[in-house]
Amino acid sequence: MYCVTCRAELPANAKFCFVCGTPVPGASGGAAGGTPPPPPSPAADKVVAPAGAQAVTCPSCGAPVHPVFGEMVISCDYCGATVTLGGAGWKEVGKHSMLSPKITTAGPALALVQAYLDQGFMHRKAFEESRIVEQKLSFVPFWVVPVAATTNYTYTDVAVGVGSTVGSIAAAELLGSVLGGGRQGGFVPIPVMIGSPVNATRQDAIAGQYDFPVVAVKGMTAYQPKDYQFALSERTFFDKKQIPEGAPVLNGDLGEDAAQHAARAYVMQLQTEAAHKRHHMVSGLTSNIQVSEAELVHVPIWYFLLDRKGEKVMILIDSHSGRVMQTVGGPAA
Repeated sequence: MYCVTCRAELPANAKFCFVCGTPVPGASGGAAGGTPPPPPSPAADKVVAPAGAQAVTCPSCGAPVHPVFGEMVISCDYCGATVTLGGAGWKEVGKHSMLSPKITTAGPALALVQAYLDQGFMHRKAFEESRIVEQKLSFVPFWVVPVAATTNYTYTDVAVGVGSTVGSIAAAELLGSVLGGGRQGGFVPIPVMIGSPVNATRQDAIAGQYDFPVVAVKGMTAYQPKDYQFALSERTFFDKKQIPEGAPVLNGDLGEDAAQHAARAYVMQLQTEAAHKRHHMVSGLTSNIQVSEAELVHVPIWYFLLDRKGEKVMILIDSHSGRVMQTVGGPAA
């Protein structure tokens, strides 16, 4: 089955397209035929409970969901449907997907940790000398925020400036040679400008489209991707059946509005860094950042805490891709 709008491949029981949000014709909430209606705006989403409610009924299966103080993103323990707290109260998260776990047991994950720790001659046997303090697989929530960014800036073209100065000196040398009768010594060339001075100031712009993941748990800043990218193109609808037994699906304490604000700041930083990498002498940066409705994605992540001769090393493994995602301590990546 494919989305009628963007042609993305969808599972047989899909109710909406996880790529563009278009409802599936004939599914619950979609039209029986013809052109499907546009996805509802966030303001039109049905509120399932007021903000101060002590219990929320799951909008999917009807099971009770009990909010804990501080939590703003809660997944149902029975079906996995997720509700989030906004200004109007608790509402169902319209777009909820996941990255499927491909490393579901600790053995293969530890093999990746060992390969990482033992890399390089100076770190040989680092894993053997380490003691595993804690290990766990958790599904961590991320708000994936679509961001469109354009950054305009000015920079100084060093090559143009230097070329102008060199040209001035060469002209002075030539003039000195004529005035001095071709004699050496007796004339000290002074740089002079021949014609109008060259303006070395230039303008440039950088435009980017991002699907930026913001970790939805404030206390998990180590899980925030920096130079790491999830395989978001491989995400699928959230399915409770894909969760290995004993692996918790974590709730979040960062709402969508805060995630959009954080994504805007992260992308602005990325745009600024890109400008400085492209040109050295940059000034006058102005960015136009536009964010869209976020999607909640649960990512399976292995957490390992090791102790090597009293030094703590934390390693995060992306269970979907089988790559080291983040480290604190240990050898450089």
